[in-house]
Amino acid sequence: MNEKDRKSSFPQGERAERKVAFSLIQPSGDLTIGNYLGAIKNFVRMQDEYDCIFGVANLHAITVTQVAADLRRRSLEVIAYIVASGVDPAKATLFIQSQVPEHAELAWVLNSISSIGQLQRMTQFKDKAQKHADNLNAALLTYPVLMAADILLYQSHVVPVGADQKQHLEFTRDLAERFNSRYSPTFTVPEPLSDENATRIMSLKDPYSKMSKSDPDENAYILMKDDPAAIRRKIARAVTDSEAHFCYRPEQAGLMNLINLYAAYAECTPNEVVERFHDSDYASFKRALADLVVGVMDPIRTRFLSLMEDKKELEEISHDGALAAQRVARRTLSKVYRKVGLL
Repeated sequence: MNEKDRKSSFPQGERAERKVAFSLIQPSGDLTIGNYLGAIKNFVRMQDEYDCIFGVANLHAITVTQVAADLRRRSLEVIAYIVASGVDPAKATLFIQSQVPEHAELAWVLNSISSIGQLQRMTQFKDKAQKHADNLNAALLTYPVLMAADILLYQSHVVPVGADQKQHLEFTRDLAERFNSRYSPTFTVPEPLSDENATRIMSLKDPYSKMSKSDPDENAYILMKDDPAAIRRKIARAVTDSEAHFCYRPEQAGLMNLINLYAAYAECTPNEVVERFHDSDYASFKRALADLVVGVMDPIRTRFLSLMEDKKELEEISHDGALAAQRVARRTLSKVYRKVGLL
């Protein structure tokens, strides 16, 4: 399917009326079910409500040292995970950031109206500066400017954000308003799109820490590509407590985390999970949770592995998506160049 065919499913009138939703995922390692529940699952729902532009933030990834071959592979893997989860390339634009050079070009222009003081006050910069003291590069500081360029290039109306990205989106809004005021209305000022029912998925071994693929204990997280046996083993070994009382309260943080996980996959409330399992022991609940997670993730894993066996389809999807994205990005950048006086 070529790029023209992929986009033919959008009636022009319908596309014109839709708001633009934009989101990128970093290819910084294997994706966990936290990435699925926090982002990709919502992409599937959003593709029928918005004009969606989803992609791989591989330019952002090089703020820390990468192995080139691994970065290329993981960039395609992110596209594969998105497609395997149910996002249709005929409904959403899927691309890899570095394939659209307008991102870097607009970032340079936006650098000229960005305050160094504001960038230095960014919480994530402070955190990364501590974690990567041996590679404290300029890109770590200007990361939010590139993120702003990503969003503003496509005149994005809404951006799905978690708590850790809200500050960056506020910075993006500031830059859009600053540019619009200094030159003339140019950028759509994006709004955050928050899922009121979204729950942070915590570590299976430390329910006070966010689930992360960088955790040294592989039983602390579930990868999207984990096979059913691995998923069942990790859930069976997840920490709970010694109270043996099935309820939803902060004092039982381990159980609370597993209840949140069940609720996220079953698309129900934690209270409904408690009502369903209030007479169950922890082992029985863990088995039911494992069945639920496997039931959702194993078809995604199967499709993902199939896509990765023959990367031609992924390369076509990302190539066609980049062409579609670049057409939109070029229109915005042309306006920006004209207004700031660049040829």
